[in-house]
Amino acid sequence: MLHRLTRALPAGTIAVGGGLAVLGVASYVHIAAAGHRLSTLDMSKVSVVWSIVISLGFGLFLPVEQETGRIVAARAARNDGAVPVARRAAGVSGAVLVVLLMSLAIGARPLADALFDGDRSMVAALAGALVGAALSYATRGILAGRGLFAAYGVQLGVDGGLRIALSLGLVLAGVRTPLAYAMVLTVAPVVAVLVTLRPTLRALTPGTPQSLRGYVAGLGLLTVSALAAQTVVNIGVVSVKIIAPGEVALVAALLSALILARIPIFVFAALQASLLPGLSGLLARGDIAGYHKLLLRAIGVVTLLGVGGGIPAVLLGPWAIRVFFNAPDVLHSVDFAILAAGTLVYMLAMVLAQGAISLHRHRDQALVWILGLAVLAAVTFGPGDVRLRVEFAYVAGSAVTAAVLAVLLWRVRPATDRVSPVKETAS
Repeated sequence: MLHRLTRALPAGTIAVGGGLAVLGVASYVHIAAAGHRLSTLDMSKVSVVWSIVISLGFGLFLPVEQETGRIVAARAARNDGAVPVARRAAGVSGAVLVVLLMSLAIGARPLADALFDGDRSMVAALAGALVGAALSYATRGILAGRGLFAAYGVQLGVDGGLRIALSLGLVLAGVRTPLAYAMVLTVAPVVAVLVTLRPTLRALTPGTPQSLRGYVAGLGLLTVSALAAQTVVNIGVVSVKIIAPGEVALVAALLSALILARIPIFVFAALQASLLPGLSGLLARGDIAGYHKLLLRAIGVVTLLGVGGGIPAVLLGPWAIRVFFNAPDVLHSVDFAILAAGTLVYMLAMVLAQGAISLHRHRDQALVWILGLAVLAAVTFGPGDVRLRVEFAYVAGSAVTAAVLAVLLWRVRPATDRVSPVKETAS
């Protein structure tokens, strides 16, 4: 049974999964350590930083990883090198990072007042964490595209291991300042990138020029869709902070609940890292049957993950977040049932989005994610209890996205003339 499941996964899933397992545990240790040492107000600050870093990091820099991995994988199938693509990835990531850092510097005071109760040091922590995210995703795109999933997994594992060590070190040292726990999100990923720098550089073989236009053609739309996707899955904590700023207990508890309910997403990330390069490689070779088979297998795997992870979250979630995260007792089993349902449909939407991206349908999947985000906003700012509005918004936004993407992929079949590589010229 296990052997058949392993064979059903894209190459590299197991190697990446090992690193992600460590990183996933690290997220729980980090939040648990902060929850047990910080006051509810200070924990809410760390919760907001954590949620924004995940949303912006994934939303702005994961597209660079995905597009880099897709192009490098297609080049590898044609025995073409990755250096020109890496240069484009570095330039784009650097430009986005500069804009972000300048925006945070200019808006530090209003951001601190709106999100961190006037604590501008948390804005600085947010900036540092975004630097770590930019470096991580840019290098992992090269590793994934070249099929170096062992090194990819090592980077994830080192990142996670350092988060665990630093968080526990802060607890043992009796540190009770939110800035220290937030800075873990900066130090760990930067060191992990340095540890895996050698295999990343070895993957950079010379190749034909990569035009800037060819690289960024789908990147803007991919970024829009990734930002929308990460907003759907992570915005709940920030939404409560904005629409009900006095609910600090709910903010702290909701982050712990979301982390617990999203355990399947950590596992799914191992599949996602290798899924897009796998689909793109199959299409580059004209293996349409293999493309469909891999996509259907991925859907089956994430369905099992969603159900398997959701049941224990519903049964044990309220107890677990109180014991392990020291979260306020404001959430119940029904809340975890809603969040688990949202996680399942969100993962299905992500798999279908990978299928659309591999077909170069960046525009279509971006529009669908924007639709999902609009549904989320409508539910979030509608009438009713704040807690239930935020939870149901997660489900509704994800479900609408998954349903529309499924219709698009069902109606349009890939054809070799749509997905064959296009010869590019240098800009």
